[in-house]
This record gives sequence, C-alpha cells and structure tokens, in this order.
Amino acid sequence: MLLVKLDTGFNIEVDFAIIPFHKRFIAWGIDVLILVVYYKGGSWLMEAIFGSQWIDMEWAKILFSLPALVYHPVCEIFMNGQSFGKKAVRAQVIAADGGQPSLSQYLIRSMFRLADMPFWIIYFVMNDFLPWWCLVFLFSGLGCMFLSPHLQRIGDLIAGTLLIDTRAQTSWEDTVFTELEENYQPRFPEVMKLSDKDINTLKSIIGTVKRRSDYDLSMRIGERIKSKLQIESDQDSLDFLETLLKDYNYYSTN
Repeated sequence: MLLVKLDTGFNIEVDFAIIPFHKRFIAWGIDVLILVVYYKGGSWLMEAIFGSQWIDMEWAKILFSLPALVYHPVCEIFMNGQSFGKKAVRAQVIAADGGQPSLSQYLIRSMFRLADMPFWIIYFVMNDFLPWWCLVFLFSGLGCMFLSPHLQRIGDLIAGTLLIDTRAQTSWEDTVFTELEENYQPRFPEVMKLSDKDINTLKSIIGTVKRRSDYDLSMRIGERIKSKLQIESDQDSLDFLETLLKDYNYYSTN
C-alpha cells in the first residue's frame, strides 16, 4: 500500500493511504458509465419531448450537456470529495496538506480533466487541425500519474490534491459529528480557537490512533494542543482529543 506522510497543523506527520491505480480506474469507469446512461436516457427523453429536431436546438444541447459538465465538481463539493465512482471504491479527494479541499481546489482539478483526458485531440487530428503526433498527448494524465510519486494526475498536481483510500481512514464525519449526551457540559471553550484545518487534522489523527493503537501519537498531539490553547487536563490523551471534538460539536451547534 502506497502511503504519503503529510505535515498536520500540529507539526506531526500522519500517514494517508493513496488509492491504487486499478481502483482509481474502476472509479473512473463507474463515473463514465453513469454519464453514458445519462446521455442515452436523456437523449431518448429529449427526443420524446421535442422530437428528433431537438439536436438542432442550441439551447437544448447546452442545457442537456450541463449536468455532465458539472458532474465531477458538484459531486466532489457536495459529497465530501467523492463522486459515485469514488464512493464505490472508497476513494476520497483531500488537500495535499491533509485537510479538506477548498472550493477552488475542487474546481481546478475538475477543469484540468481536459488536459488529463484530452479525447478532444482525436477530433482535431482526424479533421487535420492538429498533426498526428499530437495523439501522444492522449496519455498525458496517465503518464503524469505514473511519474508522480503519489499517483497524482495533472489536475491533482495543480490543485494540490490527493486521492486517498478511505478504507484505511476513519471517516471525518464519523469522528466529528459525535452524538452528545442530552445534558452534555463542554469543558474547553478554547477549542474554538482552532482553525478548520486543525479540526480536520484532529479528526484524522483520532482515526489513526484508534486504528493503530498509537497512543504515543495521541499523547504528542494532546500536549501540543494543550500548549497551543494554554489549557490543562488530567484526562487520558485520547479521551482529551475526543472531548475537544465533542466540545467543538457543542459550540458549533449551540
């Protein structure tokens, strides 16, 4: 399993498992299949409504193509870094610093699909707009992935994102969105001084500690947070980190 060590907001390195190429390919295939079904079903529906002449309606073609054009960025933005294909193989997009990608990062990696999978080159070559040797660029994204140590395509490198295997990670939502006791009393209001990146990092670290029973990591993180927030606690290090997440839930929802 290919791992990448990322520096967290607490200057501690955490391992993330990179999704292997064959699973990335399967995810891509599932997404392509979804889009093919959309095009086939959508074409049939448009013809049933407007007749065969709908293909000559510019507004209809634009409206029909729009869902396919925004499929990947919309899925990744609203499904926490996943498309339906990525979800099927348990893959997720994260920022190269270990946090959740920003809106601009999702959009950039999607825009560069035109460079990663430039099938449009075939059309230009067949119509003599480009010389035949330009066909080699069809494999630009694939070549970039094999040359990159973390299997990043062009869009990933420019956007600063990675595709990780979530089977080796505890889901961020499973950690942060903790159901609180009815009369829960928070202990550390200082937790709200942490940034969004710190909270996302903390969620990932707790998952790593639980998965590997790496309590030395939880102790180091706990001490760094106590120093950063200038708080004291006699709790077990893992309990302390989980309390911080509960407190964050409490103050974020009240």
